[in-house]
Amino acid sequence: MYTIGDKVVYPMHGAGVIEKIEEKKILGEIRKYYILKLPCGDMKVMIPIESCSSVGVREIISEEELKGVLSILREDSSDMPSNWNRRNRENMDKLKTGDIVEVAEVVRNLVRMDREKKLSTGEKKMLSNAKQILLSEIILVRDIEQNEANDIINEAI
Repeated sequence: MYTIGDKVVYPMHGAGVIEKIEEKKILGEIRKYYILKLPCGDMKVMIPIESCSSVGVREIISEEELKGVLSILREDSSDMPSNWNRRNRENMDKLKTGDIVEVAEVVRNLVRMDREKKLSTGEKKMLSNAKQILLSEIILVRDIEQNEANDIINEAI
């Protein structure tokens, strides 16, 4: 169980700080929720406490692990299917894991692909979402502003 002030990652949304733990009645059911404040976009997310482990909520990575993630961004792009649909499915599966290494691979591959040939609207949206997830975790690990985290990503790629 997490406590107020803990920094956690909610897959598909990114990293945030638990601001409150509240009981709410939603659809006639009273449940406890973590209220997570995300550093990007000033967004708040409610996560049912009992479903945290099943949806993959985890603590943010350490500075040491972040160095490994940044080295992933510097590596060569991985092979991706040329078929847009299959590539999209593979990238979405990686994002759903909540694993920051997988997210970093998606960001790296899509940024480089965008430089070579412009991405489709769907892939641009996916890149934007993946980058937000990566940014939010870097911001919380290093305690920096969003533009600094963005510079770190761009320099690494």
